[in-house]
Amino acid sequence: MSEALHPYKADLHIHTVLSPCGDLEMSPTAIVKRALARGLDMIAISDHNTTRQVKVTQKLGRDNGLFVLGGVEVTSQEETHCLCYFANDEQLDAFQEFLDAHLPQIPNDEDRFGYQLIVDENEEIVGEEEYHLLNAIDVDIDGIYDEVHRIGGLFVPAHINKGTTSLMSQLGFVPPDLRADGLEINFRITKTEILKKFAYLKRFSFITDSDAHFIDNVGDVYNVIYMAHRNFDEFKMALSGEEGRYIDTDFFRENKLPRIL
Repeated sequence: MSEALHPYKADLHIHTVLSPCGDLEMSPTAIVKRALARGLDMIAISDHNTTRQVKVTQKLGRDNGLFVLGGVEVTSQEETHCLCYFANDEQLDAFQEFLDAHLPQIPNDEDRFGYQLIVDENEEIVGEEEYHLLNAIDVDIDGIYDEVHRIGGLFVPAHINKGTTSLMSQLGFVPPDLRADGLEINFRITKTEILKKFAYLKRFSFITDSDAHFIDNVGDVYNVIYMAHRNFDEFKMALSGEEGRYIDTDFFRENKLPRIL
């Protein structure tokens, strides 16, 4: 007998104060508090080219009943942003080694780009990233996909319809032979609209997220994911459309009642 599915509100693209473009209010504690206040069940931390703020946010999430998926927003050699999600600390650590090996060692200019701070659950600064995190790593999209899958993670090109740092802005299109576990669209387009323009993308599942850099924007855009439980494996199944799991990207637009299976 199959397990009952439940609707979970999920914002899967959130930056912390560790991203140089993230506001100084974007501490793990503040993000978890804001996510719960917005009624979210699940979030993902996706700082630029680093995972070092994930684990403390996950701990705070566990302590407060919020599932925090570990992630990162990688800038590929093509300067395309790619969301990568991981199941556990071992995968996060392995991918952080990969990022450290491939991020250009260009010191961050705090006056120009902002701080890159690592903070603990008490909002105390415990470190910072030395090298500028907005630079592209020296690995292309296919190479990032290969590494993410070698580790056991999920690969989702970010905000593909955005005018900058997206597949469409950098390549001019989404390659028909693209290897990905899903695609992210931003609030400016719906899944129906993008499939009308690019019907060949129907083989992909879609997500849509806030890409929040400021605390008030956490949860402004979200998915409703139908899963049996809140965990990485269930999210992976939802991306693949397995056993009835699926992702609704239009709920936040339409304010419709969830469809319970």
